[in-house]
Amino acid sequence: MEKIIIKNRKNQNIVVLLERQENQKGLAFVMHGLSGRKEELHIAAFAKAFYDSKYTVVRFDTTNTFGESDGTYADATVTNYFEDLEDVIKWASENSWYEEPFCLAGHSLGGICTAYFAEKYPEKVKALAPISTVISGKLSITTPKYKNAEEMKERGWIQEKNGVKLKYKHLEDRFNYDLIEGADKLTMSVLMMVGELDEGTPPKHQQILFDSLPGKKELHIIKGAEHVFRDKVHLDEIREIFLKWIETI
Repeated sequence: MEKIIIKNRKNQNIVVLLERQENQKGLAFVMHGLSGRKEELHIAAFAKAFYDSKYTVVRFDTTNTFGESDGTYADATVTNYFEDLEDVIKWASENSWYEEPFCLAGHSLGGICTAYFAEKYPEKVKALAPISTVISGKLSITTPKYKNAEEMKERGWIQEKNGVKLKYKHLEDRFNYDLIEGADKLTMSVLMMVGELDEGTPPKHQQILFDSLPGKKELHIIKGAEHVFRDKVHLDEIREIFLKWIETI
């Protein structure tokens, strides 16, 4: 595994983990969610499934998260995470191991970013796994997390994590994205998973996107799991689902 520091379009450092396969079967990019890190257990589980299937795997910390890249969580938005994904893929395209079409997997905010990339550049994407994905700002606002949106707007921030307050502009920016609008472009194989008890990106929201997908697709509800998969039982289950899906793409 190689740790590499690259620059995004804003000249900020992005820290990338590259796991190369000498005779690779394909290439996969794996992306964390809001405030996440490339080493989180569920992100590592996604990556390991691809790597064990002979894929070269790229993971990275976006800017404006709690990982090793530049920026502050206070400024995190879908747009900044998405632009970092684009910049990482652009960097990858300059290397000998790069190939198209490639696979994309992302959790939560990483889910909407990878799916939006696939809608924008469908010819580049072989298969897509938006896990516990944010669907749209319109649906996000209906969840318990954002039930006090007007109060959040007045005070200027949404939530506090590790002493850092996420600015309200995050929610405003989220309204610029709606995966349903471009779902007809997602003709590649799509794997979806969500925790049965997920309140942030609940199964009923995942079903809306799933029903809009025109191609080969799977939706798995992980019993007893919440938004982030932390228990070993759940991690083992999602890894097995990934491995079986990768065999079919």
